[in-house]
Amino acid sequence: MNLESPKINVGKSPQEVFDFLSDVKNFEALMPENISKFEVLEKDKFLFALKGMPEIVLEKKEAIAPNKIVLGAAGGKLDFSLIGNITEIDETSSEVQLEFTGEFNPMMAMMIKSPISKFIETLATSIPNAI
Repeated sequence: MNLESPKINVGKSPQEVFDFLSDVKNFEALMPENISKFEVLEKDKFLFALKGMPEIVLEKKEAIAPNKIVLGAAGGKLDFSLIGNITEIDETSSEVQLEFTGEFNPMMAMMIKSPISKFIETLATSIPNAI
């Protein structure tokens, strides 16, 4: 399953956006209002939970400055990645798109598609205000 957020314009350079997304503690500022838990576990790993959902642990798997950050599920039953693609518009602005990829059975995919789409859209649209 592949889901993409809308492309969001950010009034910061790609390097500034990359640096912000590289620091996992900054993801707390991007989370939706219905977050019930957020905890940095290690330098590159954090745990979060949304109300009524299980806890999810994400860790930074790959970082290609200044254009790409890949976070992946750390443990748990689901294997997925959250990819931040950063494109330069000019020296002082960039475009960010979040991409969610994972292998799920059809039933699971049907159940999580809408909440995950909403979640990555919330993360993406929060970036300009959080940086």
